[in-house]
Amino acid sequence: MLPRWSLFLLAFLPHALALPGVFVFDDYSLLAQPPAWADFLRLEQTRPLTYLSFLLNHWVGGWHLFNLAGHLLCVWLLDRIARRVLPIDLAWVAPFLFAVHPLLSEPIHYVFARSSLLATLFCLAALDAWTRERRWEAVVWFVPALLAKEECVAFPLALALLRPAWGPIGAMLALSLAAGLRVLYATKVVVGAGSGFDAGISPGQYFLAQGTVIWSYLLRCFVPFGLTLDPAAPSAGFEAGVLGWVLLLVVTAVALWRGHPTGRWFAVGVVLLLPSSSVLPAADLIAWRRMYLPMTAFCLAAAYGLPKRSQVAVVLVLASLSGARAIVWRSEAGLWREAMSAAPEKLRPRLQLARLASPAEALVILAAAEQIAPGDASIASLKGRAYLQQGDPARALGEFGKALAQRPDDPKAILNRGVALEALGQSEAAKADFIRALERDPCQAQARENLLRVGGTPPLCVPIN
Repeated sequence: MLPRWSLFLLAFLPHALALPGVFVFDDYSLLAQPPAWADFLRLEQTRPLTYLSFLLNHWVGGWHLFNLAGHLLCVWLLDRIARRVLPIDLAWVAPFLFAVHPLLSEPIHYVFARSSLLATLFCLAALDAWTRERRWEAVVWFVPALLAKEECVAFPLALALLRPAWGPIGAMLALSLAAGLRVLYATKVVVGAGSGFDAGISPGQYFLAQGTVIWSYLLRCFVPFGLTLDPAAPSAGFEAGVLGWVLLLVVTAVALWRGHPTGRWFAVGVVLLLPSSSVLPAADLIAWRRMYLPMTAFCLAAAYGLPKRSQVAVVLVLASLSGARAIVWRSEAGLWREAMSAAPEKLRPRLQLARLASPAEALVILAAAEQIAPGDASIASLKGRAYLQQGDPARALGEFGKALAQRPDDPKAILNRGVALEALGQSEAAKADFIRALERDPCQAQARENLLRVGGTPPLCVPIN
């Protein structure tokens, strides 16, 4: 048994190796402009509590420290719960596993994944209240969990598997229904939402894919390998998907039928995973951050199954693996190189790495990307950027033209062509493109600056929803 004072030390030190941290994916959008207060009141603005925390970071900084602090609070709450629901000699195991498991690294180091941390934090607060027989207090804690991330909608069903109390559970299910409908509305009206109606995959296809994805998640609980930022998705074949779901249902049913706490906590983890891994499509078929909330239950289950002689060794090995993951997270380019190596058939890691590489290396990376997705507009845009950096605006203009042909109304593509035209000395043509880009996005900062430089007057900045 490890001393309890070491719990927070192990929860902090391995992950702290990534500080001060890098920004990836949607993180960059958070740096551009703080959200307005009115945005939190819009019906299509999901996860308002998470965005409120981003607003706080605009004021005081500490983007990555905030995530790490959230993880420490989750560890503290899980420790409280484990002391109450597990035998005294096993209670220490679950919070230690949760503190150091490398499968949980992504929500700690990826700022935009803070929604998973906050939803888990408030769900654990609700579970803490529930296990103290404070049922309606649990309902109160569930509200901010939903406002942080709607993927916790199945939490009331998880409580029903533990200690049913149908009045409070009914109230929580009503809140979950409202949150779910709000998400469906948001994915319908928000362009580029990346989930629901805008995921680019049907609910049936997504459901079949998750039949194998869930087993990929469960496998990483035991053997945490391949935890790249942009993993390759398992096959979405019909037979594999159906078999995966059948096996999951059978294993969960047997676990519940046997009546052991291990099986009950395993079933709770499966229930918590289902909202993000069943029928509501997301653009990414697999994402390790979706395991953050379910892992609270899986760690409680593992406390029973982990041999006592190996418990300390397992915790220390997992802590060292989390430290290794944190070191990878110190470099954005390193993250994308790792992802490209692990999933050479995926386009996105190559595009992200080309954005960070030198012009010469970027062109080599993009040449390989063209073999994966010939004619892709993003590849053409990045090639144009590389040619501009090399001082070859003529070739850049040709690439930007290809991108614009694929996306004729994209303000960024129009802006890029204008930049190339200006570099070629065609100021009037460039000016026309800057004006055209601002007609589609009046607040685009670079287009406004470029138009002023060539003697134009930018329009009033009124965001277009």
